[in-house]
Amino acid sequence: MQRQKQSHRIKQYILKNFLFSNDDSAIGDQDSLVRGGILDSTGIYELIMFIEEEFNFTIAPEEMTPDNFDTLEVIDAFIDRKLAG
Repeated sequence: MQRQKQSHRIKQYILKNFLFSNDDSAIGDQDSLVRGGILDSTGIYELIMFIEEEFNFTIAPEEMTPDNFDTLEVIDAFIDRKLAG
């Protein structure tokens, strides 16, 4: 249940701030946010700031890569690792 809430918060943030939509079907869990043009380097940075504040942890500079923020599924896995660690 916690992971669903986590995933939903991230998706809602992306929809509201980058797609200016509230349509959950606008992005899927495995859609590339970078290749799809939804997030660029500035967008990734904004998302990182949101995640740090929302989940109360710090993301190291070496973790700030598209590999950790390319899809909702990858972002969820990254957050899970940070919260567990």
